[in-house]
Amino acid sequence: MRLKRFGSKKRPDYRIVVMDSRSATNSRTIDEVGQYHPIATKDKQVVLNVEKIKEWIAKGAQPSDTVKHLLNSNGVTVTRTVQE
Repeated sequence: MRLKRFGSKKRPDYRIVVMDSRSATNSRTIDEVGQYHPIATKDKQVVLNVEKIKEWIAKGAQPSDTVKHLLNSNGVTVTRTVQE
């Protein structure tokens, strides 16, 4: 899971998406599980689909550090495991 940037210049808007880790940043996504609007007011900054997020984490999706921080700060606990 990672952030995908949308929006115009100086008006960022991000979507929290599930992607293959080997694909390019701007390539096709597998699923969209939330949105992040950093310029909006605090209560409207993050919109999450918690059921989809838990489903993807159960399937083995690993969130990026930024996505993990957003999820943890909004009540979705994520423990990141290191694969060897």
